[in-house]
Amino acid sequence: MLKGDGRLGHDLDPQDRGPQDACGVFGVWAPGEDVSKLTYYGLYALQHRGQESAGIAVSEGSRILVYKDMGLVAQVFDESILGTLRGHLSIGHCRYSTTGSSVWENAQPTLSSTDGGGLALAHNGNLINTAQLAERLAPGAIRATTDTEVLTALLAQDATRPVDDVAAELLPEVKGAYSLVWMNETTLFAARDPQGIRPLVLGRLERGWVVASETAALDIVGASVIREIEPGELLTIDERGVRSRRFAEANPKGCLFEYVYLARPDTTIAGRGVQSTRVEVGRELAREHPVDADLVIPTPESGTPAAIGYAEQSGIPYGQGLVKNSYVGRTFIQPSQTIRQLGIRLKLNPLREVIEGKRLVVVDDSIVRGNTQRAIVKMLREAGAIEVHVRISSPPVAWPCFYGIDFATRAELIAGSLSVEEIRSSLGADSLGYISIEGLTRATTLPADRLCRACFDGRYPIPIEDDRVGKFVLEARR
Repeated sequence: MLKGDGRLGHDLDPQDRGPQDACGVFGVWAPGEDVSKLTYYGLYALQHRGQESAGIAVSEGSRILVYKDMGLVAQVFDESILGTLRGHLSIGHCRYSTTGSSVWENAQPTLSSTDGGGLALAHNGNLINTAQLAERLAPGAIRATTDTEVLTALLAQDATRPVDDVAAELLPEVKGAYSLVWMNETTLFAARDPQGIRPLVLGRLERGWVVASETAALDIVGASVIREIEPGELLTIDERGVRSRRFAEANPKGCLFEYVYLARPDTTIAGRGVQSTRVEVGRELAREHPVDADLVIPTPESGTPAAIGYAEQSGIPYGQGLVKNSYVGRTFIQPSQTIRQLGIRLKLNPLREVIEGKRLVVVDDSIVRGNTQRAIVKMLREAGAIEVHVRISSPPVAWPCFYGIDFATRAELIAGSLSVEEIRSSLGADSLGYISIEGLTRATTLPADRLCRACFDGRYPIPIEDDRVGKFVLEARR
């Protein structure tokens, strides 16, 4: 039986599924270290990026062993399982499905066996030419229905050549977002798409090397941060150290939504801490959308850093007006109708003595469908708030993502069809203010032309050329 994970499962509010995180990848080459446990803790640090399945591959030099299952990292692995995963290099993955259903066959790392040996691969991102790439494979060459399985099969097709040579030839033809870690029996590899949409960093251990989706995962295993892996760069890591080659010219377009929601606050992106960026976003939000109020409160925990910044800039006191139930988890037990009607109270409950008689500024990171914010506004009014002013630390999310975040479709996104005033009316708020896309960009300190902002402005840095994209593109072919 799966244990609760401290998060609100979708089954408790299936009508308001928020933006689902990209996956987390981790890789380590470290002879003499307990690499499976390093990978376990690295994935534990990246658990926020994917909670559907988890897996680890290891090699001691002669064969690759993969263990994966559905569930959270702590549900999939225990001491006895990790004790069987021995070797000098390892890769790991925690998944949220962006291509292919959430089933065991689609869990990662994927594994392909050839006459020349094995190859295991983990992928964060989403490809937009998966169907075209799959056409290069013989019928029956893949069992799963993920873009990762296609990549693995293509990398393993030519066992007569070095894997990094095959990758350097293949990757320029792969379109979309990909931060990859993969391995054969002796060597760790890592690569990042030419746009660098998803993060990937390199770290140093005393006796080896680590690659991971976020710097926070390096911190947890005691690795020092060396640098970000460059867009269009391929790394090969073995007993000779780290070797770099470029397979494509860099055209950086890092995901702006990483700053809003995806990355941990203790992660660093492009040399700037995510927490600092989010607090600055709150300050910018206060400058753009001031209001007379008595108290600034966050929607825990997603709105906390921006709420701190808003309070600092506005001079309005910061306080805790909502208490989060940290132990509402993925029980996979369908709630009764009575419980379902409680809705958001399963997750949040107001502090009446803090809220009553107050004019509130409520800060959150994003609005997808609006159901959650609507319920919060109603709950705060019932608890005695006399005004509720909603402030959002991202621009309106009006466009779907094809690069590794499983947003709702455009038709389901509330900002896809309603104006800000119409959304305010729908929420029942006294006022509604979103940060501007220019303000959010300024807070990152990066120029706009180095960021992917497609979910906010509909300008996709990698063109979506036909309709053969989508989560179930490979399943549709069967």
